[in-house]
Amino acid sequence: MIFNFWLAVAISAGAVTGFGLFLLATQFVASTPALGPALRRLHPPTTAPMAAEEVPAKPKHDADLAILGKTAESHLMSVVLSALVMMVLPVIFYVAALVLGFRVPFTIPLVVTIVLSGGAALLAHWDMRAKAKAARAEFVRALCTYATLTAHQVRSGHGAVEAMERSASICYGWPYNRMRTALLTAQLQMRPPWDELKELALDINVVELTSFADIMRSAGSDGAQVYQTLRAQASSLRDQIRVRSLETAKTRTSKLDIPSTMLVIVLLVLVGYPLMVSLFTNR
Repeated sequence: MIFNFWLAVAISAGAVTGFGLFLLATQFVASTPALGPALRRLHPPTTAPMAAEEVPAKPKHDADLAILGKTAESHLMSVVLSALVMMVLPVIFYVAALVLGFRVPFTIPLVVTIVLSGGAALLAHWDMRAKAKAARAEFVRALCTYATLTAHQVRSGHGAVEAMERSASICYGWPYNRMRTALLTAQLQMRPPWDELKELALDINVVELTSFADIMRSAGSDGAQVYQTLRAQASSLRDQIRVRSLETAKTRTSKLDIPSTMLVIVLLVLVGYPLMVSLFTNR
């Protein structure tokens, strides 16, 4: 009975480990591009299109995945893979302890496995949320530069559409790639580029890009002079970035108070302990 039990444990651990390695290997294999969604995006249905203002914003979770360029399936796979890796480790340590002669109750590794696997899954999800927040802040910084360049292009006499395309063509980075893709999609679909940018803003939950699209719509549709408006938006974005940077710096500085206080306490103990011992010893 003992031999069969440990054989089952070994087979289960090997199966879980092999499945985790298989999932890890599939992450590095190039997948076949999904042509269906791309063709539907380039050739939308012939029904009356929904106005940009009526497009509902995506849920926050979907917007986080969209700005990172990940699908729900890939995120779920990363969460499951993290949980499986942490599920295997307690089993390995439990088997090693039994081999070395340490008798550990079976309930302890079971509880540790559940806690570690659940914690690893939550950490993987929180890591995705943190990366999405950082990517959104990076997109806003890129948009600040893009609005300034577009303002200069408008002042040079270029039209709204040409100013947006010229500004996007001279910038590098993934935020500009997303905007260039949106502008190219709008050109292929023969749609106003500001509508496509607004859909991108709703897709990735960047409110600042929505304001930029509204400004350019007023320039393209009504012929409004938007140079000062774009410069004002760029200045406002710079102020927001500066305030957020100061808040982040203050938060990180405040987090250093606890270890600094603990370090002072340790030093006081190290200095005061010999003195107190010598005083009580002399008595």
